[in-house]
Amino acid sequence: MVENLKGIAASDGIAIAKAYLLVEPDLTFDKFSVENSDSEIERLKQALNKATQELELIRGKAVETLGEEEAQVFDAHLMVLSDPELIGSIESNIRDNKVNAESALKEVTDMFIGIFEGMEDNPYMQERAADIKDVTKRVLSHLLGVRLPNPSMIDEEVIVIAHDLTPSDTAQLNRKFVKAFVTDIGGRTSHSAIMARSLEIPAIVGTKEITALVKENDMIIVDGLEGDVLVHPENTDISFYEDKASKFAGQKAEWEKLKNEKTYTADGKHIELAANIGTPKDLAGVKNNGGEAIGLYRTEFLYMDSPDFPTEEAQFEAYKAILEGMGDKAVVVRTMDIGGDKELPYLTLPHEMNPFLGYRAIRICLAEQDMFRTQLRALLRASVFGKLRIMFPMIATLGEFRDAKGILLEEKEKLVKEGVEVSNDIEVGIMIEIPAAAVLADRFAKEVDFFSIGTNDLIQYTMAADRMNERVSYLYQPYNPSILRLIKNVIDASHKEGKWTGMCGEMAGDQTAVPLLMGLGLDEFSMSASSILKTRSLMKRLDTTKMAELAEKAINDCDTAEEVVKLVEEYTK
Repeated sequence: MVENLKGIAASDGIAIAKAYLLVEPDLTFDKFSVENSDSEIERLKQALNKATQELELIRGKAVETLGEEEAQVFDAHLMVLSDPELIGSIESNIRDNKVNAESALKEVTDMFIGIFEGMEDNPYMQERAADIKDVTKRVLSHLLGVRLPNPSMIDEEVIVIAHDLTPSDTAQLNRKFVKAFVTDIGGRTSHSAIMARSLEIPAIVGTKEITALVKENDMIIVDGLEGDVLVHPENTDISFYEDKASKFAGQKAEWEKLKNEKTYTADGKHIELAANIGTPKDLAGVKNNGGEAIGLYRTEFLYMDSPDFPTEEAQFEAYKAILEGMGDKAVVVRTMDIGGDKELPYLTLPHEMNPFLGYRAIRICLAEQDMFRTQLRALLRASVFGKLRIMFPMIATLGEFRDAKGILLEEKEKLVKEGVEVSNDIEVGIMIEIPAAAVLADRFAKEVDFFSIGTNDLIQYTMAADRMNERVSYLYQPYNPSILRLIKNVIDASHKEGKWTGMCGEMAGDQTAVPLLMGLGLDEFSMSASSILKTRSLMKRLDTTKMAELAEKAINDCDTAEEVVKLVEEYTK
């Protein structure tokens, strides 16, 4: 029987494929006595062999996608699997106590984990505890006959089903095989949704119950245009959506004709359409979609895809690759934005009641200056290979901006003294995502070279509503007159000082918001690369004078977001 689920359309497109459950399996088991210890030891050996083969495969994939250095974490796991002391202890436990392999494995590994975790003055041994935990879970899955999900090992066409996807999960998805994904939780601005748009695969989030309804290999249809998921579709459903997918492909082909054009409005005004990226691999998508610049390079993925803090050299190579890849087109690089829902396993952050309002982004960078200075040195060294703009995230006060820029200038002076060439044409700006900075934009505009408005956080902080929480998702209102007034304040302040304002939040590619932002005078729109051509097509049809009239009415005459949406429809139909 067909089941139809509604969620939030997070990334355009239509996909039809079988389900792949990216869900932690149930690894619970009962402890029981056994008569034949030898057969239990044999079960253990088979599970160890299967786990070893699996890890060798995963390691090989990691070398291909992440490089040899990052893949070394799996060497530690393989060493645990072949450790004679550990394996000998498990076998002895089975033989001496006549217990099942699962129980003996868990008992012995828990003991080793406890010992290693207790060595607080020895970080190396504490890391071994984490390795043993991972390996235990893998061996246990083989003993119990259940599959541990691993998105990097997917080798057939599937639709990924998950409660949520972490940034590292999403980064492992192979576009060739992963045709779409659907999650229980999340919104259009959750990181998994943003990554889906970067990967240009359909996605639906916030369905609340997809993982409870779908089983492995169930046939699924994902309509990322409307937010519909069909489970167990009938042949008529499949035909209907194949036809809809074909029409969408035709629409994309029309947009594709604009790939090599600049973005001009109906009245001949040029507006820069830029792309948001997470890794150098995203450059191909920027070029294929006619991006005129990179308005946001999220450098935190360099840190999240590394087993330790990335070295200055590794960062330099990544920044250089992007700057060279974009030639004479501008690249805005956001300094490390860790914290909130983006964590690093090798950076211990304090447990906080509300991490989104806590120790994150520039706050960490100003406190952990060695890490910050390493990143700034790498950026400064790479600056001669292209048109670099550096942006500091989560700036709340002028003092924070001055401190961050001061550190940047100190590192520049050091490099120059060392004889290293550094560009003298680097623009330095801030991300406007905290209402305090938006309100004080007139003062910031005297000191920064540019603003880039991060609407994902600006909206959640202004509305006091967690953008990851479905219960308050109705308060994520990009068209609310209060948000439009803050945006106008920022744009006007920058223009008064002869500076420019861009937007790198998801609102920049929102087809309802675009006419309003054009009317407010936004200079640069940065979005998922897959949204660029659709937005260029829309802008070609709009007159900025008329849009300015629309924006003024929205701000002065409308009381609610719903009224603003109706007004936009009137002006653009």
